Amino acid sequence: MEAQNITEKSKDTPSAVTETLTLNKILKIESLTPEAFKPFGDLIDKESSEFFMINNGSTRRYHRMTDVDVADNGGEPIISIFQATPLQYPLSIKMMERHPLGSQAFVPLLGNPYLILVAPKDDSPDPSAIRAFISNGKQGVNYHKGVWHHPVLALTEQDQFLIVDRAGPGNNCDEVYFSDKVQVELTLDDLVSI
Repeated sequence: MEAQNITEKSKDTPSAVTETLTLNKILKIESLTPEAFKPFGDLIDKESSEFFMINNGSTRRYHRMTDVDVADNGGEPIISIFQATPLQYPLSIKMMERHPLGSQAFVPLLGNPYLILVAPKDDSPDPSAIRAFISNGKQGVNYHKGVWHHPVLALTEQDQFLIVDRAGPGNNCDEVYFSDKVQVELTLDDLVSI
């Protein structure tokens, strides 16, 4: 099995951007809509997608809900399953990651709501620009290449996600850790109704 190449900054070595930044922020959890998520990627959701009938009218095909963008540097698309457990909340956000060579899609398999944290594309993630979304458990997301995001945030025990991302040569995962002066907290106090 091929392991992904990861560039990881030590937890004791924050990125240059966050070394001088002082921030104290509590994230507000937003509803996941195509418009709100557009700066970061695509919403994979049949409720906001068109379909056409196939198989003699017995099946709706929600066609091309997102594009898989993984060909840079000889990459190939792969499908994986992630099994995730919830973290402890309130959660102090200490790092973000990005995939500079390919998109990455998460599609929930068990129908459970889960959280999504993203920040705009840039050389380093801007902690003040992090946004939090909640999926209703039927909505997946496809992070565009280079979009900063937090690793998967399940809310239920042993949640599962179908992942479509990239395998191939080159570094496709950058992780950046924030300095101790950057306090970004995610609580479940303001979960929007889904």
